Amino acid sequence: MSSYIQKLSHGGLIHPPKWLAPNVIYECIMGSVAYGVSSDTSDFDLYAICIPLKHDVFPHLKGEINGFGRQKQGFEQFQQHHVYDKDALGGSGRNYDVTCYNIVKYFTLAMENNPNIVDSLYVKNTCVLYSTLVGQHLRENRSLFLHKGAYHKFKGYAYSQLSKLSTNKNSSSSKRKELYEQHGYDTKFAYHVIRLIDECEQILTLGDIDLERSREMMKSVRRGEWTEEKVRKHFEDKEKSLEQLYRESSLQHSPDESKIKSLLLECLEMHYGSLSDCVKLTNVDINSVLDEIESNVAKLRRNFNG
Repeated sequence: MSSYIQKLSHGGLIHPPKWLAPNVIYECIMGSVAYGVSSDTSDFDLYAICIPLKHDVFPHLKGEINGFGRQKQGFEQFQQHHVYDKDALGGSGRNYDVTCYNIVKYFTLAMENNPNIVDSLYVKNTCVLYSTLVGQHLRENRSLFLHKGAYHKFKGYAYSQLSKLSTNKNSSSSKRKELYEQHGYDTKFAYHVIRLIDECEQILTLGDIDLERSREMMKSVRRGEWTEEKVRKHFEDKEKSLEQLYRESSLQHSPDESKIKSLLLECLEMHYGSLSDCVKLTNVDINSVLDEIESNVAKLRRNFNG
């Protein structure tokens, strides 16, 4: 089974680095499709994770010394927008916005509770387009990334969307300008306010996320059935309740970096094989740590194949 990035790359529609397409480990639909509010004209937002070549993740393997001399810029992500595939949807055609992250960059953003990255781990199974064993292992351990810092991140993103409601009347995008002219404010920004606040509430109370929980409310907002004042009032009310939920939440205050690092090493070992030539740990028995990782990887492979 090929990933969408492989298909688009082989078709000459996108132009990532040559090594990227064969090393995609997870791919999903994001945007309005993932939130259950898409229309027939919605673009197809594609998020993916790839694992670069081993010496790019561990540059010391090619002789680089951190902080010395001219440092080569490592790969962090590939993006290409407005990719049109005329053969998609039975020949009807479809536009793609493609983003693919280096797994290390992805882990860093997820650990910081970047809303888009966290959402990409919590899309419904039907929105997962492609996954290797590594991608499945990551998705199964997604709760490791959730912590009380989500309160600040998600609320901050929601506030940013709220501030744009009435500033888009002169947008260069015809679609966004049309929304403003039709409703008096940008309903797309508005539904994201509703979504982000609801997700923040779910994280603090449930330690989990259902991206479609507020789907009907988001649809109503996107159709322009709410006034701008109602959207702002909803945000203010939720903001007050979230403060209390933050204080009461049983989530850890910050990410457990050691556990997340172990998960990253497991993912890398599942992809590359043994990391004994890459990782040197101090104050621990390196052999026992690597043996444990290899044992866990072997169990995952048996479960995946059996």
